[in-house]
Amino acid sequence: MIIEQIYTGCLSQGAYYIESNGEAAIIDPLREVASYIEKAKTNKATIKYIFETHFHADFVSGHVTLAKETGATIVYGPLAKTGFDSLIAKDQQEFKIGELTLTVLHTPGHTMESTTYLLSDVSKKDIAIFSGDTLFLGDVGRPDLAQKAADMTQEDLAGILYDSLRKKIMPLADDLLVYPAHGAGSACGKNLSKETVGTLGDQKRTNYALRADMTKAEFTKEVTDGLLPPPQYFPLNVKMNKEGYEDIESVIESGTRPLSPEAFEIAANETGAIVLDVRHQDDFTKGHIPQSIFIGIDGGFAPWVGAMIGNVDQAILLVTPDGREEETVTRLARVGFDNTLGYLKGGMNSWKKAAKTLDTVEGIEVANFKPLAEKEQLNIFDVRKPGEYLSEHLIDANNTPLDFLNNHMSEFPTEGHFYLHCAGGYRSMIAASILKSRGIHNLIDVRGGFTAIKKGKMKVSDYVCPSTI
Repeated sequence: MIIEQIYTGCLSQGAYYIESNGEAAIIDPLREVASYIEKAKTNKATIKYIFETHFHADFVSGHVTLAKETGATIVYGPLAKTGFDSLIAKDQQEFKIGELTLTVLHTPGHTMESTTYLLSDVSKKDIAIFSGDTLFLGDVGRPDLAQKAADMTQEDLAGILYDSLRKKIMPLADDLLVYPAHGAGSACGKNLSKETVGTLGDQKRTNYALRADMTKAEFTKEVTDGLLPPPQYFPLNVKMNKEGYEDIESVIESGTRPLSPEAFEIAANETGAIVLDVRHQDDFTKGHIPQSIFIGIDGGFAPWVGAMIGNVDQAILLVTPDGREEETVTRLARVGFDNTLGYLKGGMNSWKKAAKTLDTVEGIEVANFKPLAEKEQLNIFDVRKPGEYLSEHLIDANNTPLDFLNNHMSEFPTEGHFYLHCAGGYRSMIAASILKSRGIHNLIDVRGGFTAIKKGKMKVSDYVCPSTI
């Protein structure tokens, strides 16, 4: 018996490979499926099933391509409707993988088709649950993604999730392993643990949503309280996962076309493409193509692209570190951004050699920022999340979370300088690039962000433990 979690940190996503007696199953695969096929081939196993816990909103699953490549059956839980061949299982239906059994536990609430898969061995001993977005370590799935205006509210879904957890999952044995679809960093919940595997007993003891004496009303209030609006690309990913999509190999081929500076500039002007610069923020600040957007490949890249660009059909042209063109296109495709037109051949060096126009981002070190802030009242904008800001912040700073920057555009002054910071410099550079692309250039980035501000002993608010916020 093999159970392997294949965790992708940049998406905070866990896929699973299960194998027994020459048969294998994949749960919630990523869009690029070669690694699953190679693993099964190496083990001389046949991929028999592809199990989906629900229609994912935060990434494009690999189910369609994997089924096409292997002939495996795609399985969804009750109430799912797909635009491709799939098996819509019934609650309690069993599937055999060698000597193992996966039992369907319909657990609606995060979405109405959400399903948990219970794994049992040859002796019928329960081993693990693959809980998708129904149960995370430390949290449960947000209940607002599948609501239908007049028909169902997030409170309705929360109530359904309450029943699913208590009727289908909490009665199971404490020693059961819990394999969720996401860990910390995912926008599918609000309090996810950094751990990616745990036991059900631990969750019953520590997960706020599984308190034994919790009423449905209390659960509904606590699960929905403080939910930030979901990123705008979420419903577009759901649509792709329901209806199907282009093979990722074709997306990579079209997205990795090398373009000279002249061809790159023409393509940007003719197509209305966004120029997406994925280099390190320090490189971007020193020189970049005017009106380009910075989202660094080495940060929370794909989710931030989804949150800030939003429209998966948007044409994109890339400026990348040398040799990371295919990686960038692949990671864009994971969240449904398939319309990459090519990349700048030779990177910014070729742009400079062609004597093309450059822009920069003005920055300030905390050593210089501190005496300035002590001498006069500055316009300071903290682009961290509300919880980070409430926990601790510069006394006079405004909170303008990066996720919702568009909602704060009118707050930025058009005259005089203002200052941006995040925790370490990544998010504030995203914000700076977006503001500059909108014609707002009177900004100064505080280098090193709040980490440097704290080290510089600038005056900040009293610390509030995040768990009490």
